Amino acid sequence: MIKINMFSSADKVSGQGVGSAYKELLGLLNKYFANDFDVTINKYIKADITHYHTIDPLFYLSTFRKKKRGRKIGYVHFLPETLEGSIKLPKIARVIFYKYVISFYKRMDQIVVVNPSFIPKLEKYNIAKEKIEYIPNFVSTDTFYEKTDEQKAEIRKKFQIEPDDFVVFGNGQVQQRKGIDDFYKLAENNPDIKFIWAGGFSFGKITDGYDRYKRMVENSPANLTFTGIVSRDELVDYYNACDLFLLPSYDELFPMSVLEALSCGNPVLLRNLELYEAILDGYYESGSDYDELNEKIHTLRANPDKLKELKVKSKEASAKYSEEHLSKIWYEFYTQQAKLGE
Repeated sequence: MIKINMFSSADKVSGQGVGSAYKELLGLLNKYFANDFDVTINKYIKADITHYHTIDPLFYLSTFRKKKRGRKIGYVHFLPETLEGSIKLPKIARVIFYKYVISFYKRMDQIVVVNPSFIPKLEKYNIAKEKIEYIPNFVSTDTFYEKTDEQKAEIRKKFQIEPDDFVVFGNGQVQQRKGIDDFYKLAENNPDIKFIWAGGFSFGKITDGYDRYKRMVENSPANLTFTGIVSRDELVDYYNACDLFLLPSYDELFPMSVLEALSCGNPVLLRNLELYEAILDGYYESGSDYDELNEKIHTLRANPDKLKELKVKSKEASAKYSEEHLSKIWYEFYTQQAKLGE
C-alpha cells in the first residue's frame, strides 16, 4: 500500500476553488482506492508521497526533510500573475510573496497543473517541462448533478424565483478578477432578468477593491442577489435553479464552478479566454466583453433550442472530466511517482 500524506489548509477558508478541488480529490481516493493508498492529512510522518495542496510556510520548511517526505508533489492552483486582481498587498510584500510562491514550486520533485496553458508559463520560471504534469480538475456527480424538473420547481420556489423568470447564475469570490463589475452591470441593465452570485470575500479586507465591492453587494439592484459564501450542498440547488451559468472572469486556471455547472447540466457562458480553449473548446458559449456577453444572454434567452444544445454539450464535457475518468489518471500518476521515489 502506497503511503500518501497530504499537506493542505485549503479547507480553512470557505468559498475557494482550491478547497473544492482538494475535497474532490480526497473523496475520489477514498471512494476508489481505499485499499491501494493509505492517505493521511497534515501529518509530519514518513511517506512514499507527500502532496502539497497549499503553500503554507510550515509546509515549505517540511520539504527539507527529504527522506521523510518521499516524493514531493506540488499542486499549482495559481501563479504570481494570476493573483493580480485577487488580493491587495504592499509592493514589497507582493514581491517577496511572489518569489516565495515560485521557490515553493521549485522545491517539488513533480508539480501538477490543472490547465496545460500553465506549462510554458512555469518553464519561464526555470521549472523543467518534464517536472510538470497536467491533470485536470473534476467534480463528483454524487455532489453536483442535475435534479428532476419537479425538484427544480421546488428549489426555485424556495429561492422565490417565479416559474417564468430567466435566471443567470455565477459563482466565485467577489473580486475584480472574477468579472464582478460586468456581472453587476449586466444586472443593472437587464432588470427583467434575475441574476444571482454565490460567493463572498474569502480573503476578507485584503481582497483587491474590498471597500468598493462591499458597497456594491450592499447596494445591488433588486434583480441581483449576492448570497455570500454557501455550502456545497446548497450550491447544487443554485445551479439547478438557473437557466444559464455565467462566469465573466478575466483570468482562471480550471474553475471548479464551471465544472460544477457542467455536471449539473447548465448551459455555460464564459468570457472569451485563450486558456479555456485547451480544456473546454466546443462545450460553451463565450463573449469577449460586456457588450458581447450581454448580447449572448439575450440571444440564448430568446432561443430555448440553443440552450438545450448547450445542455447536451455540458453533459458531454462533464463525462470527459468525470470523477471515474480522472480516478484512473490519478491512480497511474501516484503509482508512477511512488516508483520514482524508491
